[in-house]
Amino acid sequence: MTDASSRLHIGSHDLPVSPELSRFMAGGWAPSPLPATSSGTPASDVTPARRARLSALFPGERLIVAAGELKVRSNDCDHRFRPHSAYAWLTGLTGEDQVGHVLVLEPSGPHGHEAVLYLRPRSPRADGNEEFYRDRRYGEFWVGRRADLAEAQALTGIRCAHLDTLGSPTGRDASSDAELATALAELRLVKDAWEVEQLQLAVDHTAAGFEDVVRALPRALEHPRGERWVEGVFGLRARAEGNGTGYDTIAASGAHACVLHWIRNDGRLDRGDLLLLDAGVETDTLYTADITRTLPLSGRFSPVQRQVYELVLAAQEAGIAALRPGASFRDFHRAGMRVIAEGLAEWGVLKDAEGDLHRRYTLCSSGHMLGLDVHDCAKARARTYLDGVLEEGQVLTVEPGLYLQPDDETLPAELRGIGVRIEDDLVITATGARLMSGALPRTVGGIEEWMGTLLEG
Repeated sequence: MTDASSRLHIGSHDLPVSPELSRFMAGGWAPSPLPATSSGTPASDVTPARRARLSALFPGERLIVAAGELKVRSNDCDHRFRPHSAYAWLTGLTGEDQVGHVLVLEPSGPHGHEAVLYLRPRSPRADGNEEFYRDRRYGEFWVGRRADLAEAQALTGIRCAHLDTLGSPTGRDASSDAELATALAELRLVKDAWEVEQLQLAVDHTAAGFEDVVRALPRALEHPRGERWVEGVFGLRARAEGNGTGYDTIAASGAHACVLHWIRNDGRLDRGDLLLLDAGVETDTLYTADITRTLPLSGRFSPVQRQVYELVLAAQEAGIAALRPGASFRDFHRAGMRVIAEGLAEWGVLKDAEGDLHRRYTLCSSGHMLGLDVHDCAKARARTYLDGVLEEGQVLTVEPGLYLQPDDETLPAELRGIGVRIEDDLVITATGARLMSGALPRTVGGIEEWMGTLLEG
C-alpha cells in the first residue's frame, strides 16, 4: 500500500489499485463546479452580525467553533452527520459535508476578530490523488461533492483555508470552554426575523406530517408494530421536506404514552387507545419544530379520555395566556400546573391543590426554548433562561402533560394507563405570543372533526 493510500479511509474488502488504474483515474474529467454560489447560503446575510456579537464579548481572544466529527455507528458505518448548532449559526453551513471543519475567530486589532474557516476542500483529481474515488468517508464518489476553497468563501463570505494548515488550534474552544459555550447559547436565545421564518417553515412541514400520520392510521392499526408505522410515515415527510426529524419521534400508544421519551416505538395500536405523537421536522437550515398531539385512534375520545385531555388543554391554555415580554420564564409552567393540581383535586386524586404532589402525575416542566436544537440554548445560565424573563423574538414550547401510570394505585382504575401531552410552538411578540402551530387543532371537537375529514379522504 502506498503512503498516499494509507491515509485514505478504505474498507477491508476494497480491491487494491494498480498503477495503471491510478494513472487512468487521474485524467479525462470535465470541469464540474458547484452550482452558482454568488448568492451565498440562506443565512449569509445574517451571519456577519452574529459573529460580530460574539466577537464583542471576547476582545483579543482566539475563538474556536468546530463543526464536529463523525461518530461510528457500527464497524465502518458512521452516523449521519449534522454540524454543531453553534457552528451552523455562525457560518450558515448546515450540510453533511461539514465534517471536521473549524471556524476560528482570530483577534484583529484592539477589539475585533477576523473569521477564518478551515475546511477540507474538494479533492483534486490529478497528481496521484486517489481520495475522490477511494476514500469511503470523504471521497466525492462515495459521499458527494464538497466545495473548494473559493466556492466555500463565496458561499459564506468568510476567508477559507485548508484544514491541514490549522494544525493543533489553541484558544477558547466552544467544545470545552464553558464560558464560550454559554455565551453562544445566550446569543441564540432571541431569534431574528429570518430564524422565526425558518421555525415557521419547520412547524408548517410538521403539521403536514401529522396529517400524513392520521391518513395512515388504518394501515398502522393493522400492523403489529403500528407505532413504527407512524414513526416511518412522519419520517418520510421530514426527509422529503427538510433535513429529517429534529429529534427521535415519540409515537406512544396506550400506556406507552406514560413514558415521556418513548422512542422504542415497537408497540401495536389499539383502536380504543390514545396515540401520543411528539415529532418535529428539521429544515435544511437545521431549525426544528416540536409539536405533540394526543389523538384517539378510533377517531373519537371516550368519556374518560376526554376528561383527561380537557384538563391538559386547560392547563396549556393557562400557560399560553401567561406568555408576554417581561414575564418570568417559569410563569407559564406555574400557571399550567395550578390548573393541573386543581383538576386532580376535583377528581379526588389529590386531597387539595396545594404543594407539589401533583408532580407525581406530570413529572417534568411544561416547555423549553426552541431553535436549532429542540431543547435550544440549554447551556445558557439559569439567570438568563430558566430564572430569566421572556423577550420579544424568543421561540418556545408550551407542553403540559398528565402521565397516569398503569400501575399507580393512587388512581381510579379507569384513569390508569392514560398519557396526554399537548405541545405547541410559540414566538414571543411585543404584546404576548403568537401560536405558530395553530394549523393543527387542539380542542376535542376540533381533533375529532379534523381526523374524520382526513380519514374519510
